Amino acid sequence: MFATYYAPRGRIRLYRVAGELAQRYLSPNDLVIGIIGGEGAGKSTLIKGLFPGLELTNDDDGINVRPTPLFGFNPGDPFSGHTFHIDARYERAFHQQYEIVEAINAAVAHGRRVIIEHFDLICAALGFNAQVIFAIGEEIIVARPTVFGPFPDKIKAVVDKTITYRLMAHSAEDITSYILEQDYGYTRPVLHSDVRHGFVINFPEQPAIDLGELEKKVKAVIAKDVPIHPAGEDCIRVGDWEIRCTGTRTHVPSSGRIENFKLLREFKYDPLSKEYLLVGRVGKKQVIGFEDMADIAGLFEGNDNV
Repeated sequence: MFATYYAPRGRIRLYRVAGELAQRYLSPNDLVIGIIGGEGAGKSTLIKGLFPGLELTNDDDGINVRPTPLFGFNPGDPFSGHTFHIDARYERAFHQQYEIVEAINAAVAHGRRVIIEHFDLICAALGFNAQVIFAIGEEIIVARPTVFGPFPDKIKAVVDKTITYRLMAHSAEDITSYILEQDYGYTRPVLHSDVRHGFVINFPEQPAIDLGELEKKVKAVIAKDVPIHPAGEDCIRVGDWEIRCTGTRTHVPSSGRIENFKLLREFKYDPLSKEYLLVGRVGKKQVIGFEDMADIAGLFEGNDNV
């Protein structure tokens, strides 16, 4: 089983989606939970939304707990934890791979839950798959693997292909919002949503904006290839601008990395919410290959048509 959801940009939106995923897909019996994704994808935020209150050993802000509690687990201690987080890539700086595997196995053998970040790096050494895998790129992929997969390396290949579009869309969205505020007097909209390879900004009334002109202004910023980087808590810097943002690491490093930016030349009206939607797109259409995550054709030698 696997399911996909658009991965929202911004901390609050990602928390909300993660909470819904936890209710739908997690069971109290799930002890091995894998987390997969590249840098800046939002893995730490996803984990915090899936498991509110869980203290991560490390996240985007630095090291939270040292040494990692999992390595101090004692099944005879009634005060030992019941849920552990471990970043497999981070722990490689301090432990041999077999030590990480032994620590995970010891906890699981005694009924403890282990959330393993960068699960794709440790799965082969563990010798078994996770009971549930959450992966984040442009989409959030939720998988409950069987012996036929999907396997972490295949899932990682998919999210690595898509994360670029999420970063581009987020940067384009923030640049567009800033220009709307500075040049057109529209207060930065609170309501944002997502489309594949793009973004949506919601307005309660149809703005009196020339969308062709707005697109040219955004493209001018893209053409300057100005740097984009975090600038304090919930803030990014785009060239000389400072823009409020709750997903400061989910951006391309410079505006020139945004490819094929376009705005839909008309506002789409949503008759249910009675809102007008400004739609932006980045990148090009791409075949991602979700079907390859659980492809069993390779098990049948000599028959390419199976």
